[in-house]
Amino acid sequence: MTFVPSHPTTSRGGDRSVGELLSAVTSDIQTLFRQEVELAKTEVRQEATKAGKAAGMYGGAGFAGYMVLLFLSLAAVLGLANVMDGGWAALIVTAVWAVVAAVLYQRARTRMRTVAPKPEQTVETMKENAQWARHPTR
Repeated sequence: MTFVPSHPTTSRGGDRSVGELLSAVTSDIQTLFRQEVELAKTEVRQEATKAGKAAGMYGGAGFAGYMVLLFLSLAAVLGLANVMDGGWAALIVTAVWAVVAAVLYQRARTRMRTVAPKPEQTVETMKENAQWARHPTR
């Protein structure tokens, strides 16, 4: 996003007074701040839309995967029941799923701790604006 000052550099009669300049700078800073806030909102909105669509796809894939695993588990129980008691076969398959669930939980928890949902581009431009405000001639 490019900032364009809203006031000309000179007034009708030539040089502008200090009061006019301060008023123009204040107005421009307010405009810049509003633009940065709007940029942040836009960034967050775009990312939320993408995340929502991906979450819907994950939901569909999760349900399909659940059905596959349900029937595979049933097949494993029935297959093991040919060699041992059906109760023990079901218990073994359940224990395997408990281990899988624990491993997935730990991995998800580790990854979730790395999530940092902040608008990177806006943060960067705000840092640039702050630097410019401290040293406008650089």
